Amino acid sequence: MTNPKKSSPDNSTEPHRCGWATTEALARYHDEEWGVASHDDRHLFEMLVLEGAQAGLSWSTILNKREGYRALFHDFDIDRVAAFSEDDAARLLLDARVVRNRAKISAAVANARAVQRIQADHGSFANFVWSFVGNTPVDTPRATYAQAPASNEISDAMSRALKKYGCKFIGTTICYAFMQATGMVNDHEAACFCRFRGNAAAPKRESARRRTN
Repeated sequence: MTNPKKSSPDNSTEPHRCGWATTEALARYHDEEWGVASHDDRHLFEMLVLEGAQAGLSWSTILNKREGYRALFHDFDIDRVAAFSEDDAARLLLDARVVRNRAKISAAVANARAVQRIQADHGSFANFVWSFVGNTPVDTPRATYAQAPASNEISDAMSRALKKYGCKFIGTTICYAFMQATGMVNDHEAACFCRFRGNAAAPKRESARRRTN
């Protein structure tokens, strides 16, 4: 998810949450999922597809289409998506439940096949992506989410590595948003009540040694 700016004042009667969670749907996603450490290959693949689909769009648009993606992509079953034919992809282009962009749909299929290769080489997709942060969430306390970067050297390295496996629509900005969403980097605001929820391992500070593929 790209860096939305806070557009409404804090409600002092509610716990403080990150300023981008300005709608009910965004707040629910923020409170229940964003930044929770995920090691499930199917969920990680889902977020890879959705973050790629968001490029040029709002995250609210993607959340509104999420159930459509889950239905049409077989709940993000990696093997089933990898087996999609050109006819399957063509049918998806006609379905308004997903973002009807040929490059993004083709990328989702290509990425499923790339994830299969990663699983074969590394045991799981989770093993591979989490290795970029040393298997521990990177702690990035900031006063406001607006201070979070669009990318960093870790997302640069991840993007390069995923591209080597054949991933598409996987630039460094998408990789950083993917890392935020799946808890590899903790970009909750310092005062956010969700800051340490969902990450079983103690976060390491941003200055910690990073993998540099």
